Amino acid sequence: MTTTETPAQDESADASSQQTAPGNPVDASPSEPSPAQPAAPEPADAPLVLVMHASVGSGHRSAAEAIAQALENMQRERREGLAASTGDEAADALLDRCRVKVVDVLDFGRIVFDGNKTASLFTGATRPFYDLTWRYTLTGRLLWGGGTIWSWAMYSPLTEYIRQQKPAAVICTHITAANASVAARMLSKQDFPIVSVPTDYETEGLWPHQATDLFCVASESMAETLRPRKVPDKRIAITGIPTRDDFRKSYDSAQTRASLGLPEDKRVVLVLAGAYLPRPYVHFRAAIDQIVPYMRTMDRTLHFVLVAGKDREYADHLRSSLSDLGVENATVLEYVDAMAALMSSSDLIICKSGGLTVTECLCSRSPMILLGRAYGQEKVNVNLLTSLGAAMHVTTPRELLDALRHVSLNPESTKAMLVNGSFLAKPNAARDVVSRSLALAARTREPDDPVLKRHFANFYLGGKPAHIR
Repeated sequence: MTTTETPAQDESADASSQQTAPGNPVDASPSEPSPAQPAAPEPADAPLVLVMHASVGSGHRSAAEAIAQALENMQRERREGLAASTGDEAADALLDRCRVKVVDVLDFGRIVFDGNKTASLFTGATRPFYDLTWRYTLTGRLLWGGGTIWSWAMYSPLTEYIRQQKPAAVICTHITAANASVAARMLSKQDFPIVSVPTDYETEGLWPHQATDLFCVASESMAETLRPRKVPDKRIAITGIPTRDDFRKSYDSAQTRASLGLPEDKRVVLVLAGAYLPRPYVHFRAAIDQIVPYMRTMDRTLHFVLVAGKDREYADHLRSSLSDLGVENATVLEYVDAMAALMSSSDLIICKSGGLTVTECLCSRSPMILLGRAYGQEKVNVNLLTSLGAAMHVTTPRELLDALRHVSLNPESTKAMLVNGSFLAKPNAARDVVSRSLALAARTREPDDPVLKRHFANFYLGGKPAHIR
């Protein structure tokens, strides 16, 4: 049974966290299995798998919850006699009896701060500073290996929590979570494995390279980044970025469209404008506002679905604009349940370049137009997806309008993006992370394993970077 140490946030910028509001139903596809029966409660002394994120945006939390969900689903399937094996007998035995918790590392800081507000500081004019930090500092030959400094400086409450909980494994979807866990393991003198799961398409230089038992990354390109950082191949697994179980399923497109009153004879363009962090979406929404008057010029071929998330004021603004301008080929939705079904039923998605959002698009086999200037990890996401031909990128309303007109006139033009995107799509990523983590937890570790070596602050020199930035 999954337990979350702190209440989950209500809003999210990633697509899969949108919930249904009255009047926006999406019926489940017949191919979607009925909800699982509640799992029997595990004993308190059952081995604990701790999945840790940081509430900075929503992607890290969503990936953590996807991993916990995958573990629970695998447990349920084994109880029901279905084929759900990690491929390792000892790991299967651990899977059968373990429990899982999802926690936010920021709740364990000496000073508890709002990660979302902090992230919002790096928007607008300050975004280049974030880009400089993420893409250039500690990403060359001088690298960070991990150390106890994270606990001494900020996260001693987490160290005490780890000392008491004695987890069988810790899976981290954020750099801060990984580093704080490494410090806690060193100071508590435990030997549980730490699995680092970056939720974008590159690995930033502050991950604890020398103290991580396994990196679960999205692509071979990320593995090529880790190798010059002296992370051996045996500690790198190309799993993909974890997404919720909904993105492993098939959906009836006609049924989904019918439930929302969407036309079957037009190409559906889904615009993901729901925002957990409002400020990064200011320019995104401004660009959408500017193309609204031109939507009706494509009414013969395209129908737009604008998802506003929990922002009722923005949804009302969109409805008013569409009505005033006489735009009839557009639908405004607020919360949407079964977002995976809606994404799968769309012919094109306009979104920002966050790691979880683009991964959900890939898993739902939906072509993308990435809108807006990108910095830091989002810039890496854009570069990778566009270099592979898996997405288009536009930065201005005029460019977006040109791209939409091209798609309207050339409906076959998005097929290449689907083929190229399939190279990166790994809908079973969450299960793969679970299986590999449990295999590590079930093994007997050598007492002189260098991963367990204790440092206060471990800096080291790597090789020539595989990707010059």
